[in-house]
Amino acid sequence: METINTEMMVQIVDKMGDIIIENEVYFCELDSVAGDGDFGMSVAKGFRQLKTDWEELAKDDIGAFLKDAGMVITEYCGGASGPIWGSAFRAAAKSARGKSEITVAEFADMLEAAVAGIQKRGNAQLGDKTLLDALIPTAVAWRDAAEQGLDAIAAMDAGAKAARDGAEKTKSMTANKGRASYVGERSLEHPDAGAMALGVIFTELHRFVAG
Repeated sequence: METINTEMMVQIVDKMGDIIIENEVYFCELDSVAGDGDFGMSVAKGFRQLKTDWEELAKDDIGAFLKDAGMVITEYCGGASGPIWGSAFRAAAKSARGKSEITVAEFADMLEAAVAGIQKRGNAQLGDKTLLDALIPTAVAWRDAAEQGLDAIAAMDAGAKAARDGAEKTKSMTANKGRASYVGERSLEHPDAGAMALGVIFTELHRFVAG
């Protein structure tokens, strides 16, 4: 698969919602160590609403679809997840504006835009023990895949592995942002819930698309 079209992107986000909802309890358990324990519930709430509003989302092109999805996510995901995940979707939407098909390089552009959108919202950096510790390596993996001429499925595989590796590394970090930063060194040896969630999401999305 050399490119991802609007229909496939719609299926990917729909599947992402399924993965998040199915892992709601697990994501909450991950968050209970250093956070409020509601991360899974907060994100699942937004994606349940997204499914409720599914027929109303624009599907003219990838950018329009992601923009509408981002608006719902921003409004309905609870806590800090709404602004963070919503910012990622809206920034990705801007990158893909007017496009009905994107290449691996353009998907990398989209991921990099999502990273920038999150950083603009929360000022987090790589190593702060946030979901960016999984998302930034994923974006780098997609960029590397594009430069190597790999197809989208191979890029998704590389991106998922990078997300899992990045999430695993958060175990050795002390949180500098978010609720986990309040507990300081008590967050050591425990992974960041958001980073771990992305590892799960990107892994399952690769299996879905490859299958």
